[in-house]
Formats: sequence, C-alpha cells, structure tokens
Amino acid sequence: MPTAGTHAAPYNRFMTTALAPIVELPELRAAEARHAEAALMERAGAAAAVVAQQLAGDRGRPIVVLAGPGNNGGDAFVVARLLAAAWYDVRVVFAGHADRLPVDAAHAFRAFTAAGGGTRDALPTAPALIVDGLLGIGIARPPEGRIAELVQWANATAAPILALDVPTGLDAATGAAHAPTVRATHTATFIALKPGLVTLDGPDHCGEISVHDLEVRDAPASGRLLAWDALAAALPAVLARRQRNVNKGSFGTLGVIGGAAGMGGALVLAGRAAMRSGAGKVWLGFLMAEPPPFDACLPELMLRHASRVLEAQPDALVAGPGLGTGDAARALLLRAIGAAVPLALDADALNLVAANPPLARAIRERTAPTLATPHPGEAARLLGSTVAGIQRDRLAAARALAQRLGASIVLKGVGSVLAYPDGSFDINATGGPALASAGSGDVLSGILGAFLAQALDARTALRYAVCLHGAAADVLVGGGIGPLGVTASELPDAARALLNGAARAVG
Repeated sequence: MPTAGTHAAPYNRFMTTALAPIVELPELRAAEARHAEAALMERAGAAAAVVAQQLAGDRGRPIVVLAGPGNNGGDAFVVARLLAAAWYDVRVVFAGHADRLPVDAAHAFRAFTAAGGGTRDALPTAPALIVDGLLGIGIARPPEGRIAELVQWANATAAPILALDVPTGLDAATGAAHAPTVRATHTATFIALKPGLVTLDGPDHCGEISVHDLEVRDAPASGRLLAWDALAAALPAVLARRQRNVNKGSFGTLGVIGGAAGMGGALVLAGRAAMRSGAGKVWLGFLMAEPPPFDACLPELMLRHASRVLEAQPDALVAGPGLGTGDAARALLLRAIGAAVPLALDADALNLVAANPPLARAIRERTAPTLATPHPGEAARLLGSTVAGIQRDRLAAARALAQRLGASIVLKGVGSVLAYPDGSFDINATGGPALASAGSGDVLSGILGAFLAQALDARTALRYAVCLHGAAADVLVGGGIGPLGVTASELPDAARALLNGAARAVG
C-alpha cells in the first residue's frame, strides 16, 4: 500500500514528490458509503497487518491487539486474524460486546473466531507490538472505563504502538487529544489523511504515519499536506533563477513597515529574511522618529521612515513587525491597506485590525491580494474568541478568518493551517519547537514578503514561505543546532540554502 512518509520522532516528516491530500470526515464517510460493497474493512486490516509485521520483527514475543466496540475494532479483528495466520503469537483484548458490534465489525469478529481466534483479559508485560483498534475517527469525547484503562496501559509499556486509522482519544477532525490518548509510534490511516492527524496534538500522538488508500481514490480532498521536498521539486522559475538576463528590478522591491521605538529589531529580522529569500530590494520603513542609518550586518537593506516607503510604492508590502498599536501606527496601517499591491499582515498590524473594525472593512474591500500570519492569540482577538476556542478547531478558525478578511491566512502553530477565501486549505508538515522563539514570526513575514515581491501569487507565496520557514528550522535541528536555543536570526541562512539546493536539483 502507498506510504505517505517517514518519521523523525516526535514530529511527522512526509517525504513525497506530491502534496498528500487531506480529506475531511464528512467527505470521507461519503466515500466509504460509495464503496460499501468493496470490503474496505478487510482491505484496511490487510494493509495494517503488513505494517504490523514490519514493526513486530521476530515471533518471539506476543503482539497485543486492542479491539474496541465499533468498526475500528473490526479492523483490529482483521489484523489479528491475518497476523495469527502468519504464525504470530496474537493476543486480542476486546473492550466491547460481540452482539453489539456494527455489521461489518461483527463479520470480522466471526471470521476471527472461525479461524480459531479468541479474546482474553490478561495483558503480557513485554509485548513486541501493540495494535490500537479501540476507537476510530468518529469519536470526539474522552475514552472511558475499560478503554481508558487499556490506553493508559499501552502508553505505559515500552512497546511500539500501531494505531489503526487514528490513535484512540485523538479527534481526527481537529487534532484535539482527549485524556487519555494513545501515544502511537506509528499510525496506519485509511483512504487519506485527516486534518487532526497533522495539526495541534496530532503530531505528538501519531508517530510515523502511513496512508493506505484501500483503492478508494474518489474522496474529494479540500486540503493538502505541505512537505518541503514536494514543493522544492516544483520550485517556481523565479526562485530557481533560471533566466540569466535579469537585474535587481526583476525580483521586485519589498517594503516592510513597522519598527516603533524599542521594537526595531522585528523589522530588521523581517528585512534580513526577505533579502536572503530573493527580493531584489528591501526597504525598511520605521515608525520611530529617527530610523537607524543602516544595518551593519546587512547594509544592503535600505532604512527610512515608513511614510517614505509607502510613498515610493514598492511591489509588495509587509506591515506589522514591531509596529505598535498607537494612533500613528493605525494611520500608517490604513495607508498600507490602501496600497494596490500584495500586502502581508503580521503581529501588531493584526492587533490593530482586531481593535478597529474600519480597518477590517478596508481589508475586505481591497482588490490586491491580502495575506495574514496570526498566531492563536492574534487569531482569537480577530475573531472575538479565546486561544482555547481557536485551538479547539484550528481549521475552522483559519477558515473563518479567511472569510472575514477576504485573505489568505496561516494560523501558526504545530501543523500550521493555511486557509484561503475559496474554503480550501493546507496543513504544513515542517517545523517544530525550534520555531518557538522570539522573532520567528518576523522571519516568516519577511520570507513571505520576498515571495510576493517576486510576483508569486498569494497561495503559492504562502505555501512556500510557511513550508520553507519550518524546513529551515528542521535543517538546523538536523545539523545539531537545536531544537533548544535556535534563534530567529539563524533561520534566513538555512532558508536560503534550501532554496538554492532546490534550484540546483531542478536544474
């Protein structure tokens, strides 16, 4: 069966030449209904049994299969039957009642018992593998009773855990982990990825994810998983620098405005990231009364007052890094919103929009592309919600923001969610805790602005900026720099190296 990725614990890493589809649960159930006669449970169990054999290794220790009361339990019975037929010592613990199983799961249970299988309550102390088939994708509440006890037992062992479709306790739609939730080392998910596997708590509970399509290929995917290797293989020509007859004007001028008194560093970080991401020229527009004369570390940046940057009409704008939220900042932001060029909003620009409804209306009325990069706190202010409310359903929150602002949005965090005005979305697979440091968001806004200045459309610019930003952190961690202590200043060089490596690879 096709595999979507490899894993570097504890975060998912998808190595693929295509962006894996992400299917939402209603569309997934509709696809299952269309293929109701296709023995999907048998196919799912067969696919997972292959993964289980790879994980279990030799046959010297038992495999424990945890089967629940629904169709996920039915998948587990198929796995158990096939592993037993391959001469593994399989021990099935059934947390349900045979006479209450759904039709397909009941059939799988009867096939298992007809082949000589039985269930038991005793649990071995050192299993070779645990297969989690307790609760499936339709569960949105915490495990209880015997199921909760089995989840806690599984998590307390040292054995690898293979979750079927989704780890028990994890909400497949949102990524919320209900206590207790299985911490799987591997997840064999069926038909397609689900949003909750790759955002919020999903990456900490799914381990290495393999996707098995079960020959169901008609489930409509409104989302895609962003992986750097896939994006790098399709690098836009302007980023690959294939054409030789060019000059700095060929790659656009980016204006970045912000830098109120005491917050100039945010603006400088964004500018440095933009220069290293290919912008032809970068103008930093400071709100402070006396901008610095130049950046000693990157003198190529042009530093001036923010008003002069707006008057000079750059090809794209970033507004927000270190901008502040006073009257002068609000007036400056309104001017930026009125500019007929692509505009990326970050940090204090988003806080100003949240506090000033006329700014939000002005953004909705823009004809040029608008992009925004909120973290959960900023998103909560924009939507009049709370951080907990935003995190409860990150995909819904990102979509709501995209609709409210008429903008392309990235809701930052593990499994950053990108949402677009047409309702489609992406979830990013790169990055991790190395990005949880001051200034990281400023670097992202600078990369994004550089791509907009180079005339990438909003969706492409956002996809590449978010994925590259995370991939740069991954490179640093892979080289022994981090995840602890990675600074925002270290990201632009790593991002530049990735871009140039991708350009070389595509010729």
